[in-house]
Amino acid sequence: MTDWLIPPPETPSLPVEGEGRRFAVRRILCVGQNYAAHAREMGADPERPAPFFFSKPAMALVTDGRDPAYPSQTADLHHEVELVLALGEGGRIVGCAVGCDLTRRDLQAEAKAKGRPWDAAKGFDQSAPCAALRPGPRPGPEAIISLSVNGTVRQSAPLAEMIWNPDGIVEQAARLWDLGPGDLLFTGTPAGVGPIVAGDRIEATIEGLPSLSFTVAPRVGGPS
Repeated sequence: MTDWLIPPPETPSLPVEGEGRRFAVRRILCVGQNYAAHAREMGADPERPAPFFFSKPAMALVTDGRDPAYPSQTADLHHEVELVLALGEGGRIVGCAVGCDLTRRDLQAEAKAKGRPWDAAKGFDQSAPCAALRPGPRPGPEAIISLSVNGTVRQSAPLAEMIWNPDGIVEQAARLWDLGPGDLLFTGTPAGVGPIVAGDRIEATIEGLPSLSFTVAPRVGGPS
């Protein structure tokens, strides 16, 4: 038995739809600007370059219907609905879920302007709300990915609008990492990203997958 100096934290995980089992999460990789219209709204070239990636810590996950808190050090928190791929042995896609990449947009803009990493803008606590995982086949390209805030639709597009489809994303990521069981891949967001505040109710859906719903909770304690 290993004698720990400090007991290790609980392993982050996703519930599996209709089962008592859970999907243990090793890491979260994310694709930036993978929908042409979103690339345009962010001022980027929507042509088909190699995808670029950033990451979030596994502990950023918010699951099981919990509500993420509005983060510190931002006045411009944005929503980004995404198809999430769950990987198994050899980087094979074993299931999918609906996720939301929460972003401190003001910190991201500052980091971009100064050529700095995006960690504080993307990888903060509770920045990755995610619905239950559905094992098996992924949604088809005709499936609609959508997000509403307080009942008003802000993002809606078919998955076919992805610049890189799920198989292509996995193939490209495998050139950079040894993909395996427990990896999650957030595959990018369609146009329509925008600000949210404490008290806003978010409903995120992809046809054929369990939906994601949460309310942005007020910040409690910690840095302002």
